[in-house]
Amino acid sequence: MGELLAIDIGNTSITLGRIDNGEVLNVARLATDRDGTAREYALRLRRSFEQERIDLRRLQGAILASVVPQATDAVKSAAEQLLGVESLVVGPKMRTGMTVALDDPESLAADLIAGAVGGLACCEPPLIIVDMGTASTISVIDGNRRFLGGAIMPGVDVSLSALTSGTSLLPSVCVQAPRRCIGSNTEDCMKSGVVYGAACQIDGMTAHMEAELGQRAAVIVTGGLAERIVPFCRKDIQYDPYLVLKGLWALYQMNGPEA
Repeated sequence: MGELLAIDIGNTSITLGRIDNGEVLNVARLATDRDGTAREYALRLRRSFEQERIDLRRLQGAILASVVPQATDAVKSAAEQLLGVESLVVGPKMRTGMTVALDDPESLAADLIAGAVGGLACCEPPLIIVDMGTASTISVIDGNRRFLGGAIMPGVDVSLSALTSGTSLLPSVCVQAPRRCIGSNTEDCMKSGVVYGAACQIDGMTAHMEAELGQRAAVIVTGGLAERIVPFCRKDIQYDPYLVLKGLWALYQMNGPEA
């Protein structure tokens, strides 16, 4: 097939990926608008394609994963208007190459499905995937390719916003590592808590999960702020900013019209 448009609709932003043969060639981002219409999204998508110099005629298919139900239909319709082909929407009934062993398998979010499939495409299980978005999620896949579950935590930006809005004397700071973990002023203390705290959270949570699995697991971290946190983790971690987009490509190969 030709090139594919992969769309990851998150709570804060929408990530668009132009993918050819599993390789992410272009990435663009839009702010998520829960009230946006299909026409409005079509205009925004077209503008993004023009800015990235993406030729719509080369895109032969589209697939999207969404955690924002209010935006799903509008974005799907917009993509179909622009490309002239039906878009696939990731859901629990898709072929994924793994077994979902949750209490309610149909509750597994689309972005977690795509991330897990992307992880399995590049690493042998057992596998732990950390996705650092508005919420930070951890997914665990065992050696038999069973999606066991994981954890959901407040994202770095959400935690930082709660800290500054809930206190009177703490300033707003950016997510950036200070020179030392032991801060010597208020801003550096906050930066240390945010960056090193998030890194320790990844180290600690994955260690607990490996103990429950009874064996070591490959760890992949993805998501918007991951690049700023991963260097301060002590575990051996693979960072992949496009893991979900790559998982969407793999899902399309398993479920698209040529599957």
